[in-house]
Formats: sequence, structure tokens, C-alpha cells
Amino acid sequence: LGLFSLSTGGNNLSAGQRQLVCMARALLRSARVLVLDEATASIDVDTDEVIQKTLRHRMDGVTVVTIAHRLNTILDYDKIVVMEHGRLAEMGSPAQLTAKETTGGKFRALLERSAEQDCP
Repeated sequence: LGLFSLSTGGNNLSAGQRQLVCMARALLRSARVLVLDEATASIDVDTDEVIQKTLRHRMDGVTVVTIAHRLNTILDYDKIVVMEHGRLAEMGSPAQLTAKETTGGKFRALLERSAEQDCP
């Protein structure tokens, strides 16, 4: 019939597909909290775009906790928490954490390093 068989735990899905299923369940259940572990890990650009659009347009009023390494995906979040060695290093809005006055900031340093890696 062309139906897709889903294995227990979604083991036959890619990381991006599992993220989409997670978000679909959260939408259907009207979840108030959504946790995404490395929301854009191992996924193609098109799937990443779907995830980011869904987060921005369909998750209004939902608390989204994202463990992120692609920092550009969280730059429009309300609040960012930077952890270092399991402890809180800094916290604030993206604007606060990237402000020019914030010298020596962990998040700002991560952003600058990320930009250097993106631009050879």
C-alpha cells in the first residue's frame, strides 16, 4: 500500500525526521514545553528550514528549550542560557549577550568563533 513502517523508538528515522515527529506531537498535544537536543544536528538545509519556520510560527506561547551548536538558529529566542562545564556561565537576551559593551562574554565569543568558521 505504500505505507511507511515506523520502528519502535523511531530507529528507522533520520535525526531530522525524529525532530519533525517530535514537533508534530507537540503541536497535536498543544504542549507547553518542547525540548530539542541539537535541533539541527545531522539534517539537510531544507529540513532545518522547516524546523526553524515551525518553531517560529507554530510554537508561539510554547517554552522551547534547545541545545544548540548552530548559534544562528537561536538568535531570535527570548532568552539564551550559556552553560560551561555543567554550570551557568551567562544568561540573557541575544541582544544583551551580543552587545558591544559585553566584553569577554562567553556567548559573544562563541558567535565570533562560529562566524570565523563559517567564513573561510
